[in-house]
Order: sequence, then structure tokens, then C-alpha cells
Amino acid sequence: MSFLKHYFLQFRGSIFLGQFFKLVEAVLELFIPLVMASLIDDGVAKGNGDIILSRSGLMLFIAFAGVLSALICQVVATKAAVRFGTQLRHDVFSRLNDLSAQDLDKIGTASLVARVTGDIGFLQDGMAMLIRLVVRAPFLAIGAIVMALSLDISLSVVFLVTAPLITFIMFFILRIAARRFAVMQRYLDSLSRIVRETLSGTRVIRAFSQEKSQAKRFRDASLLYTREALRTGRLSALLSPAASVVMNFGIIAILLLGGRRVQAGGVEVGIIIAFIEYLGQILLQTAVVANLVILYTRAYASAKRVGELLDAYPSVRDVRWTEKEIMPGVQAVVFEDVSVTYPDGKSALEGISFTLKKGSTLGIIGGTGSGKSSVASLILRLYDPTQGIVRISGQDARDVPLRDLRARLALVPQEAALLKGTVRQNLELGDPLASERTMNKALDIAQAEFVYELAGGLDFEIAENGRNLSGGQRQRLTIARALLKKADVLILDDAFSALDYVTERNLRRALKDSVHGAAVIFISQRVSSLRDMDQILVLDEGRMAGLGTHEELIEGNSVYREISASQAEAGGAVV
Repeated sequence: MSFLKHYFLQFRGSIFLGQFFKLVEAVLELFIPLVMASLIDDGVAKGNGDIILSRSGLMLFIAFAGVLSALICQVVATKAAVRFGTQLRHDVFSRLNDLSAQDLDKIGTASLVARVTGDIGFLQDGMAMLIRLVVRAPFLAIGAIVMALSLDISLSVVFLVTAPLITFIMFFILRIAARRFAVMQRYLDSLSRIVRETLSGTRVIRAFSQEKSQAKRFRDASLLYTREALRTGRLSALLSPAASVVMNFGIIAILLLGGRRVQAGGVEVGIIIAFIEYLGQILLQTAVVANLVILYTRAYASAKRVGELLDAYPSVRDVRWTEKEIMPGVQAVVFEDVSVTYPDGKSALEGISFTLKKGSTLGIIGGTGSGKSSVASLILRLYDPTQGIVRISGQDARDVPLRDLRARLALVPQEAALLKGTVRQNLELGDPLASERTMNKALDIAQAEFVYELAGGLDFEIAENGRNLSGGQRQRLTIARALLKKADVLILDDAFSALDYVTERNLRRALKDSVHGAAVIFISQRVSSLRDMDQILVLDEGRMAGLGTHEELIEGNSVYREISASQAEAGGAVV
């Protein structure tokens, strides 16, 4: 919550300016009932046309000045709120980029999306209302009571009874509602997560005919959110009618007490009308304050959730160089007895050791969940090892600034990630300064000549997530993008899974001829993809089951031999 102070100070000029003009409008609004009382008592009642005209003109001037002040406040508030939301989203997004993959997994994608969009949206609305109404509404309510006291003290007793009663009702209801908003937000996160999972897994759901079960899952989560929202809504909805009942009884009391005094000549009709106007202002501003309390109750819950992101400390800590650099060496990647344990105590990797020299190749093979991708994540420092050391070019990866470390590494992930935009824009992520000739060369190595046949070639528009390309085309484009980076270590994490055998063979040959001096790590479940590697690391349930060449492992490693034999029987490998 303390982070909000920084933003309030940053926008204090806009806040002060907007609230100033809103106060001007409120002061002018408080004078209108007085002018109207004078118009009735001194003009209409006495038939004085000059007073009627002068008071009417004064009311028009006050109204015009009030509208002008309100417009200025609205413009200032809108601009300040939008700038506040933009800056806050930028800061939160920057913080998310600093967090490690483990940190993001702990929070959850659905919750992250809800915080960056919905929660910051509530805070943005809160900033706008802070300028527009937070000062105006209480000022008008209190000002109406003060003005009423100045008109007639005996009739003001009605105000002294109704105002505390309404305040008590308001805070009693909202105190209960405040707890429910936090529960609602948790249900909304759950609902958002189910929607994302359903959209991303549509094909699997249809393939296994699980549409009904997914619909039931969504319906159950939706019902939980709906029930909580209805309970909270019903409770909040009591506020306005309860306040109206109290205020209407107050108006009745003013008419009863004032009517007798008018008949007795103790008070004039204009004063009674002014009292009713002031009571109406109190009723209106009380409703506004109630809505503000509801808004800030939700904003408070949102601020806590956003604050958790801004206060989150990355588990993978970055460092800064002083006079040090990554020194060139023979060893590209070294794992020294590396182990990784998840926060729940489950082991992902245990006792992994190997050395990869520059210009050499390493294959990593193992069953699903054996920890192959975890090795790539450790090299990139998406995670830090629980035990052991990962060295890049002879340096402990934890002692190298992340920007310098990752500048020397290139990754082709399991799921080909392409951004909405042209082929050229996606390739420029590898090298923003790459020429068209360099891009074409990378495409040729990646066996992505299909780009030349696309409408527009390098300027062909790729849909979101590359939906208008096949799986193999997406993989080849991501390989070309990684090649443009000219990294010291190239990691291909199951990057050939969507390619046919001939394309994969040609691509591996082209890589061998073009990636000179760089260490290449091939992660795959196919023995045929790794048999030509200088070394092959065999993983079994997170443990190191073997390390050696294809021939050495076939000869002396039962796990590798079993994988190779099973694929040979399926026609996927030749031993």
C-alpha cells in the first residue's frame, strides 16, 4: 500500500488543481439555496421585479461558473487518472519482467492478468474519484449543515439527528461488504484461470469429448462468483434506500416544524425551501460518499494485490559488473552437481554434472518430466539451482548480470512463440539490425524457404501466436530468429518435434555447417535427432542416468538403450 504515496506525490499538482476547482463548484452550489430563498422571500412574496431579475441573473451566473469549474476539474481528473494508470501498469509490467519463472508460476497467469488489467483499473477509477468527489462530497454535506445552522438553529436539529444516523448505517453496511469484495476477487481469478485453460486446451477438450465436463467446471466457478457478487450487491444496495428513508423522514420533520413556524410568522417560506434543498444535498452527497466507500473498498483490495507485485523480490537476483566481464574460455557451459527443488519440496533435478566446450554439441534425452527443459531454464537463469553451480564461460551464472548472460544465449522453446506482426519484425527480435540478406541466410539454414512463397515474403503478417502458420513453419521461424542472435550457446528445446525426418536431417546438417564456434544443446525425445552429438546426457526422473556418445550409451547404458530400442520398434530410430 505504501507504493501509492509515490504516485500521489508524482501527481500532486493535478490532484490539487482538480480539487481546487471542485471546491469552487461546491461553494457556488451551497450559495444557490440562499439566493433562491432571497428570490422567494424578497422578490416573489413582495412582488419586487428588480429583485427577481437580479437574483435570477445571479443564480444563472453561479450555475455557469459552477459548470465551468466542474468541466476544468473533469479534464484535469481524467488526464491525471489515465497518466496514473499508464505509469502504474508500466511499473508493474517492468516488475513482472524482473521476476523469475518460478515467481510467476507461484502467482499464476490468471491472477497476473487480473491484477494488471482489472485491479489497476479500479485504482485508476479511485484516482479520478479522489480528484472529483473525495473533497467535494464531504464538503457539500458538512457545508449544507453549516449553512442550515446559519439560517435557523431550531430547524437544524433535524440535520443533527439525520446525519449521524445515515453515517452509522453507511459504515455498518460497508464494513461487512468490504470483506466480501476480497472474496469476490479470488473467485474472479479462479474464473479467469478456467477460461484461459479452456481456450488454450480447446483441441484437447474436443478430442476427448470433455466439453460437458469443462462447461460444468466453468458453471460451478461462475456460480460461486455470481452468488458472492449477488450477496455483496444486495448488501450494498441496502445503503441507498436506507439513507433515503432517513432523509425523507427528515424532510417530513422540516415541513411539520417549519409549517407551524411559517403560520406563526416565525420563519419565511424561502427558508423552509432552502432547508429542504440543503437536506437534499446531504442526501445526495451521502449517497455519493457511500459509493465512494464501495469504490475505495474494492480499490483497497486491488491496491494490496498490485502492491504484492511491486513489492515482490525476484528469487533470481541480478548483479552489476564493476570492472569484471565475462571472460572468454574453452568451456561454454558447466554443471557442477546441480540440483533443483521446487517450493513444495519436489525435486526437479538432482546431482547433474557435465561440461560443454565451445564449438561442441550436447544432446539431452529423457522421458516426459525427466527435467530436460529444467536444464535449459537453469542455463538461462530462469531459475537458480538449489544446490551446485552453473558456469557460463567459466563464470558462475549468478555472478553475471542477466542482460550480459542472456545476450550470449539463444533459446528455441518447446512451444514456438511468435508475436503478432510481420515475419521481419519477429526475426528482428533476434537481431534488430539484421539486413534482409542476413535474414534470408538464417531462413535458408532453418529450412524456412516457405517464407519466400508467402504473400509479402518477409512482410507477411503473422497472426497472434502464429495461428496462420503450421507447427513446423512456426518452429523453423523461431530457429531462424535464434540463429540471427549469433549466440555463444544455442539451446534447441525439442525444436524439431513438428518437423518431418527429411527436413530435420537437412536442418541439423545446415546448423552443423553454419554455427561455428558456438556450443549447441539439442533437447529431444528422439534418439535419431541426437545420435550425432558429441555428448548425450540421459535424464531419468530428474537424475543423471548417463553421459557419453551414442555408441557408448548403447553399449553401456540401460536407460538409453531402452529408449533407443522402443523407438526402433516404433520405426522412429535406427540403433
